[in-house]
Amino acid sequence: MPIDLNKYKNILFDLGNVILNIDYTLTVKSFQELELSNFENLFSQAQQQQLFDVYEKGEISSAQFRSALKTFCKKNTTDHAIDKAWNSMLLDLPAERLDLLGRLKQTHRTFLLSNTNEIHIIAFHEYLEKNFKTSDLSAYFEKMYLSYQIGMRKPDIEIFEFIIKENNLNPMETLFIDDSIQHVESAKKLGIEAYWLNVKKETILDLF
Repeated sequence: MPIDLNKYKNILFDLGNVILNIDYTLTVKSFQELELSNFENLFSQAQQQQLFDVYEKGEISSAQFRSALKTFCKKNTTDHAIDKAWNSMLLDLPAERLDLLGRLKQTHRTFLLSNTNEIHIIAFHEYLEKNFKTSDLSAYFEKMYLSYQIGMRKPDIEIFEFIIKENNLNPMETLFIDDSIQHVESAKKLGIEAYWLNVKKETILDLF
């Protein structure tokens, strides 16, 4: 269902599965090949173990993250193998979505809010450079908030409070789009107009 843009002055976008297509099951399968048979229990979209939470908050380094995962994998697993498995969830970014973001930035204050980490962002930026000749998405947003850089992550309400305060946003004039229902519900607690994107049925192209 199309969204009435006239109701909002600000739009806050998630990255994974809203802008960039991702598939968590591919990473599960990749780590299973490294003999980490219970990775699906260690990590899921809805509930993550502490290792992934602290990495996404930037509280541990990429080297520490890899080292921790290696304890669960087969002997002699390399850093490259860890990165490849971890990044296998990252798929493609349709050019039409970038076109949409470009148009929306002309009429609204747009922001990016992503739970992410250094390994994923390095791979994503390499993808952008290869496919779109750009180093990042900064041209499409007024400001980007990446969890590992700011030390906060969704669905913790503090991250939404931080963005609202830093940018002097009126929550009732702010639309937040995310594919994780727990993130949407958290934003709603502050009065933000939050929309759950059901990626099985729609993309952001269907909303605007």
